[in-house]
Amino acid sequence: MGWGGRRVLRDRNVVFYLSGVVVSGFGSSAMALASGVWTKSLTGSDSLAALTTFCVWAPTLLGPLIGTLADRARRRPLLIWTNLGMAMVLLPLLAVRSSNEIWILFAVLIVYGSSSVLLDAAEAALVATAVPETLRGDFNGLRMTANEGMKLVAPLLGALLFVQFGGTAVALLDAATFLLAAMAFTLIRVSEPAPRPAEVQRWSVQVAEGIRYLRHHPVLRRLVLAGAATMGVAGLNGASVYAVVDAGLHRPPAFAGVLYAVQGIGSVVIGLFAGALLRRMSERVFAAAGIMLFAVGVALRVIPSVPVVLLASAVIGAGLPCVLIAAMTAVQRETPSELLGRVAATANSLLFAPNAIALATGAGLLALVDHRVLLLVAGTAAAITAASCLLGRRDRTHVAAPEQHIRSARKAGVEVPPEQRPRGQ
Repeated sequence: MGWGGRRVLRDRNVVFYLSGVVVSGFGSSAMALASGVWTKSLTGSDSLAALTTFCVWAPTLLGPLIGTLADRARRRPLLIWTNLGMAMVLLPLLAVRSSNEIWILFAVLIVYGSSSVLLDAAEAALVATAVPETLRGDFNGLRMTANEGMKLVAPLLGALLFVQFGGTAVALLDAATFLLAAMAFTLIRVSEPAPRPAEVQRWSVQVAEGIRYLRHHPVLRRLVLAGAATMGVAGLNGASVYAVVDAGLHRPPAFAGVLYAVQGIGSVVIGLFAGALLRRMSERVFAAAGIMLFAVGVALRVIPSVPVVLLASAVIGAGLPCVLIAAMTAVQRETPSELLGRVAATANSLLFAPNAIALATGAGLLALVDHRVLLLVAGTAAAITAASCLLGRRDRTHVAAPEQHIRSARKAGVEVPPEQRPRGQ
């Protein structure tokens, strides 16, 4: 195996961590499709169907605030209890029977999105202590493969369950996967010190520290801004999915599950090779290449052909994760451990908040403009982002610069512990 996946998978903690990601990702992927199809079936509205995805992404706007919890508590117990809590939160969906109860679905999805922000921050902080730096690109790629790979089967199963038994069956499936994920995280062995009392009392200061650190770090700032622009385009693309299926391909709403499954194939492939590619090129080049590939896939969706749209979904799935993998790998490498939860949450907010805003904007624009116009504009914007990322000033992204690490932390108002400083500082 030419990539580092074999070495990563020899670690017991990694195996259980990825197991939790797989089962949780399976339920989440099924629920993501079912919520849109559920809303479309009950209300007949493409815009409301698109807004279900917006509800999941909207809490990323509060990412720095929510994610700071990951630096205020032990990460493993936080992962366990959050997954258990989400299994309970999904139960009110059993009461959704008509358009009159659709507000319950939207409320649950907002909580769903909030828990995802918290889980991502806690996971990023835990990974940085468990996986060697040289293998984090491989690990993040495998995590993307495990999570996005669920789109190979989960959306299809979700669509099948919805057609046969309704949305409540998918909600129960998702609740069960949260329980299984919690069990997987209980098997992870890690020693975590309790947060220092002085830090626990300074919530607002902690939030500000994460924002300042990211703002003053040139490598992270460049990658996160490129990712934010790309995810904004992805929001416009996501909002148009049901219009592509309906107006473009003249297929029923459940056919969106096929598109998500094909997109999962592209994500699986790029996730398997991300670590090897990141050892051969800078994160900036890797991100730019992925963004350009994504731009091509978005533009191809305007063609009213099932084979072409399926190909476009695979291309989108391969291109979109690149900038996310590059950005998170850099965050894990360049950030002091005591800041990592809030910096990762801040980065995720900047990455995914544009997606939430663009989903809402796209849902509204679909009532005013043809979905093909929206896709062409989105594809062009993504291509410009890729060119800007590639043509920008070069920053070192393969080798961590300890001096930059110290400077960025001090600008954020955080003193790096002596054991993390270079000799002589």
